[in-house]
Amino acid sequence: MQKLIDMHSHIIPGVDDGAQDMETCMQMLRIAAQDGISKIILTPHNKPGHRPMNSPRVSPKVQELTDRLADEKIDIKLYIGSELYYRSDLAQEIENARALPLAGSRYVLVEFNPSDDYDYIRNGLYSLLMNGYYPILAHVERYRNIRARKSGMSDLAQMGCYFQINAGSVMGKFGFDARQYTRKLIKQKQVHFIATDAHDAKKRAPYLSACADYVAGKYGKEYAGRLFYDNPYHVIAHQEITN
Repeated sequence: MQKLIDMHSHIIPGVDDGAQDMETCMQMLRIAAQDGISKIILTPHNKPGHRPMNSPRVSPKVQELTDRLADEKIDIKLYIGSELYYRSDLAQEIENARALPLAGSRYVLVEFNPSDDYDYIRNGLYSLLMNGYYPILAHVERYRNIRARKSGMSDLAQMGCYFQINAGSVMGKFGFDARQYTRKLIKQKQVHFIATDAHDAKKRAPYLSACADYVAGKYGKEYAGRLFYDNPYHVIAHQEITN
């Protein structure tokens, strides 16, 4: 199987609730490299009321990480993005470069409050679509009102949305319920991305390979390749995702 791509991570030190210092950050990158991850989209939280995760703030930190990777001969390529907490003016903030899409593309990683109403989530995603963006709903397993609606994910997918789940959820790190639900979504082929959503080097470390092996063993290498490499590569390359 090809090298893995992680499109949701909190590795940049000192900017959100992810890595708090450079030592932790580099430890996370070493873990990722050893686990077979070759590319990472860095997605610090971008929330209302917090300092904007814009390019002037993030780019110097990413350049420092890139230099450190080169010094240690760690073969990982980094891309800039963000995890965007939805608000009504989000599309405008992206246009004004106050909020970053994924790897300079039109794909945006979006999160909501886990208790938000289904219609609020749907309308928010629709707003992004109407403004020319391709929303990827982060850790879809967390939204109870999507789970409660039988055709909720199918309706959102038909509208043009994509879905990401966390590898840790699939592997049972966040409880039996999350494991069963995410495995059901994989079986039904309702998922487009599986990522680490890594926050540290211990409990939420950047591991993907065990989950990739599970999916490949259960549903075939071609399907696993789409979730762990092809689809995130399309994001990085600014290409259309067709599955």
